[in-house]
Order: sequence, then C-alpha cells, then structure tokens
Amino acid sequence: MDKQVLEGKVVLVAAGAKNLGSLISRRMGERGAKVVVHYHSDATRADAEDTVAAVQSAGSEAFMMQGDLTQPANVAALFEEAKSRFGGIDIAVNTVGKVLRKPIIDTGEDEYDVMFDINAKAAYFFIKEAGKHLNDNGKIITIVTSLLAAFTDGYSTYAGGKAPVEDFTRAAAKEFASRGISVTAIGPGPMDTPFFYGQETPERVAYHKSQSLNGELTKVEDIEPIVRFLATDGWWITGQTIFANGGYTTR
Repeated sequence: MDKQVLEGKVVLVAAGAKNLGSLISRRMGERGAKVVVHYHSDATRADAEDTVAAVQSAGSEAFMMQGDLTQPANVAALFEEAKSRFGGIDIAVNTVGKVLRKPIIDTGEDEYDVMFDINAKAAYFFIKEAGKHLNDNGKIITIVTSLLAAFTDGYSTYAGGKAPVEDFTRAAAKEFASRGISVTAIGPGPMDTPFFYGQETPERVAYHKSQSLNGELTKVEDIEPIVRFLATDGWWITGQTIFANGGYTTR
C-alpha cells in the first residue's frame, strides 16, 4: 500500500545519513518518494553521499544538506531548501539524538547543555519548522526512546532530554490538526547501533537483550516499517508515543 501512497511525496529525514535515518531514507526512496537527507558534520558526509546514491539508484530524487540542528536557523534553512528544491514537504522524520550514560553527580553543565540541545531543543524547532512548511495532511515523526517508560540509572540527560518531546508532540498534534497533519513519536528499545554500545558494558548489553521477546536488541529494521506505517496508512494515529521495543518496557 505504501508504494502507491509514497510515490512522488517529499520526505525530509533529519540525521538521515546512517543507521536508522539512512534506512528510512532508502526505503522511502525505494517506494517512490523524493528524499532530503540531512547530515550533521563532515564525519558523516560520506554516509550521506552513499544514502543519496542509494535513493537515486532506486529511481527517486534525493539531495543532502548539512547542518547543526541545535541552531534554529539551520533547522529553518533545511526546511526552506527542501521546499525550494522539491516544491513542498509531505513527511518530516527526525532521528537526531545523542546518548550519554553517566551518573547525575558526575554530569557537568556542558554535558547537560549538549544533551538537551540535541535531544530536546533540536526536536522542538524541527517540529516547529515542520508545522510551518509541511503540506496539508503531512506527517511529523520523531524518534525518542523507550527509556521514557523505564526506571533505571545513568540516563538522566538522555531520557530527560527526550522526555519533553512527548509534550511537544501532543501540543503540535492539537495545533496542526486543522491542517490534517499527524504528529507522533516512536520510542525504540536499546538499538543495535554504535551509539548504544559505546555507553554500556558487555554485562549490561546482555541484560538489555534478555528483556526483549527474542533475546535481541532492537534493530533499525524493526523501527523503519513503523515510521513508514505512520507516514502512510497509520496517519490516523496522532499525539502518541509508540513504544516499539519487543517487550523491553511499557507504561
């Protein structure tokens, strides 16, 4: 069904160069969508080039754009350029995030500021610009974390930085409803990406795996179809945070 629905649509993916963002970009492109691949820094430029090339090889249009989305002016510029290039935007997906596992008493102000800038501030202004620029009946999807439903240590600035996105999502869903725009968040479980392993010990990795229904971490392949569903047939879901984690945690 999504092949027909996505044909000719314009999809903007923040942090779309690698991991989950890249898979979303590629799958959208394979289904006929035009894709804007955002990437943060020169370190991910090659990944962004590979993702754009994959979308183009699938027969769809794509371009990439760099920017630090903790700066609202850069978020605005990203949306304006996407709209200028493709004439409009239908779907905006924000996969931007930074993970830090550190005790509260050891966390400095600079670390707090960085974590909240990336996980909360960037998300807020992404939703704002999406609300300004998306076509009517558009879709806004933000990746958060299943830690929002967990009772654990060490992730105060990560889960804490993602927590406001639930309120941003609810408010935006109400404010944009008259234009038919749905706004949702997805909370994956611990994901099998380099971001996760850098924060955990082997013992804790084993514990996290043991909490899912198949004894594995969440994979990007588990989350991408949910993003695509919310962007197509699942448009009626709005204002919600969906915990997609194989039974890792729930509310």
